[in-house]
Amino acid sequence: MTSDIKYIIESLLFVSTDPLSIDRIKKVIPDADTKEIREALYSLSAEYEQRGGAFLLSEIAGGYQIRTRPLYSDWIKRLIQPGPARLSRAAMETLAIVAYKQPVIRNDIETIRGVDSGGVLRVLMERKLIRVLGRQKIPGRPLIYGTTRQFLEVFDLKDLTELPTPKEIEELGEAPAGKTPEAIPENDQDGNAEKGKNA
Repeated sequence: MTSDIKYIIESLLFVSTDPLSIDRIKKVIPDADTKEIREALYSLSAEYEQRGGAFLLSEIAGGYQIRTRPLYSDWIKRLIQPGPARLSRAAMETLAIVAYKQPVIRNDIETIRGVDSGGVLRVLMERKLIRVLGRQKIPGRPLIYGTTRQFLEVFDLKDLTELPTPKEIEELGEAPAGKTPEAIPENDQDGNAEKGKNA
């Protein structure tokens, strides 16, 4: 592996707003083989870790992305001052159902929630957190919903296997009195300060 390849890849990661997969990198650098690209990514990750600076290389949403360390999120928020783009409790509840039950149809979501969820589903689609996967082959051919790559990015997940298990969620609910578990609070922002260089 030449150092040029490593730093070419680093420059691509730096300017990309989305995580880059190895296949995507290979399309930009066709002369590099998959093994060489993977080794360059591991080397860059090790360099960031050894340096211990503001950035790290995260494997997320099926690709790789340069992100800021959570340690510096407060200062980044002061600079960026994100707008009021927030998800309501109903939206978070619906998103959780889609994440854990996907592929899922609206009727199943509404059965679990006990209320109409059409408006909430539209909001989640506008935010690109869920998408339509197709139609179920039953009378009425209802839409089938699932989460998106944007969902993985927002919640800092490599893939859906990193979602907390029901047991882990239950353990969060058993936090000692007076202590709040580190869960997503009601009306939390749908982004995070550690995401990419734009935090």
